[in-house]
Amino acid sequence: MSNPKNTGSHPSGAPWRNFYGRFKGKHLRDSQKTYLDEDLAALSPGAVDWDVNPDRTPLDLNHLFGDKPLWLEIGFGGGEHMVHQAALNPDAGFIGCEPYINGVAMLLGKIRESGQSNIRIHPGDARDMFDVLPAQSVARAFLLYPDPWPKKRHHRRRFVTSEHLEPLAQVMQQGAIFRVATDIPDYVRQTLEMVPKHRFEWLCEGPEDWRQPWDDWISTRYEQKALREGRVPHYLTFRKV
Repeated sequence: MSNPKNTGSHPSGAPWRNFYGRFKGKHLRDSQKTYLDEDLAALSPGAVDWDVNPDRTPLDLNHLFGDKPLWLEIGFGGGEHMVHQAALNPDAGFIGCEPYINGVAMLLGKIRESGQSNIRIHPGDARDMFDVLPAQSVARAFLLYPDPWPKKRHHRRRFVTSEHLEPLAQVMQQGAIFRVATDIPDYVRQTLEMVPKHRFEWLCEGPEDWRQPWDDWISTRYEQKALREGRVPHYLTFRKV
């Protein structure tokens, strides 16, 4: 984890960005280690890390996906939603960002099983991806069950802060859709407070609209845990304006 008190830069020129969360769990199965060793490099979107691309040269999305629209998932967990969406939308290209290596390994296993060829993976911080995506290149973005950081003093660590939302807005096209799912009422509050400040409008047709899952939704393992524990999922849809 970066030093929260340091506001300078790394020797490579990378800014100090505090990361709060886990990079790795207690155990990786042998099969998951194999997926990481054999598959991850081939599914990399390109030069995202600062030590590889200190000049922050934008990614060549045409090389990655041709003329397919780009869809971005921020923190894909175990990857079930990404694989589901990639199968439903073969004419879109997907990039998923996830620093938790166990989740990356889980997604790699699902890609092997499904055979999806329109997914690329950045096993790291989404903010580094925002640096190298061309402006107005993302047609759809997903933030699904992000870390809730329930203590009030930790709310600044949530994704729905200006530190994350402003660069996200810069890489999203006008009219692009941003979906947020969460089971935490205060995360809903902060999302509705902060996201519209960054050139997004909330698309809500009625008082129960935000409790109805999207038509193409697949319930994730995080959502199933929330339901078992009696929490209510909320589904928020925004459009870049």
